[in-house]
Amino acid sequence: MTEITTLSQFLTTAKTQFQVYDLGRRVQHIDMLAFHQIESLATPYPYPIQGHAQFAIVFWDASQQHFIWFLKLALDEQGLLSPAPRSQFIEMILAALGQDPTQPLSDEQQERLANNPFNFKPSQEKLAVFNALVRKQLGQRASSQYEFAVQYLSGQVAPAQWQHIGMQGIADVCARANEFAHEQHLVSSFDTAAIEVQIALCQCLEHLLISDTLADKILAKLQDAAPEHQAYFLRALASSAKHSQQAFEHLHGQASLDTNALISIAGRNWSVLKQDSSRSLYLEALALQPQAFFNQVFADIVAIPSLRNQLLGELRNPNRSVQLSQAIGGLFKAASK
Repeated sequence: MTEITTLSQFLTTAKTQFQVYDLGRRVQHIDMLAFHQIESLATPYPYPIQGHAQFAIVFWDASQQHFIWFLKLALDEQGLLSPAPRSQFIEMILAALGQDPTQPLSDEQQERLANNPFNFKPSQEKLAVFNALVRKQLGQRASSQYEFAVQYLSGQVAPAQWQHIGMQGIADVCARANEFAHEQHLVSSFDTAAIEVQIALCQCLEHLLISDTLADKILAKLQDAAPEHQAYFLRALASSAKHSQQAFEHLHGQASLDTNALISIAGRNWSVLKQDSSRSLYLEALALQPQAFFNQVFADIVAIPSLRNQLLGELRNPNRSVQLSQAIGGLFKAASK
């Protein structure tokens, strides 16, 4: 039997079909070509978080029974999958399934594979969006919570009844925003729904591609939101670079780039940091935070392949403030220890 060195090889040899989703920064589909390049160590993982790739693999065989692995694998300094942990996981798979990877996967074998050091548990919000996206992509019906969520968001249920709406139902509606009149229901819900539901909507929408109409509404809500709610509306704009930029400019103008906003931008709205002026303003705001916080956030965002060169360039920017220069000095000092 040919030596199996990648997950794709294993799943292909096992005669399964599979899909891959990032579950680190945002829940989003990773196409097969990109995943093959990641696995072959030809390209860095595009959405690293805290030095790891966090992703889900959904796979199924001819029986159409679906299985899911939630994997957290370490990345090296270049953002590539570290070969050793990947090989260890593959060895665990082969040990759990025997030498014949084409054998049917039993529930017991699935349980054994789930209890491994590379497994992780996504947050409730990410899991809800992931389930909604997978069901939609595979042509399956939405969850049992979907119908009540539609009734609530369309105004058929009183706003005060928000405690009966489930996160999975909200995620189902958000993932199917282009079906029926769901987009209009979502837009109007930001005027009528309880704030708890609006926050849950934001927690789902931050992982999804949203229309300009919906983004306009969310941006307007952010501009009028209480300080403790602003970060939710900011993250909901993650798929729109234009609206994320406008939200960033508003928060900067209001001197509201606090720790929640800074973390939100790093984790979801990192497209803002591709703009030279915004990147400089962001780092200046970050430098006002404690040194440990600066170090942690900078290390996280500089690992994003699409931002790495620009952020490293900022380390040599002669126009930075004394405060930022001191923070960068502290960063180098911590790195040299």
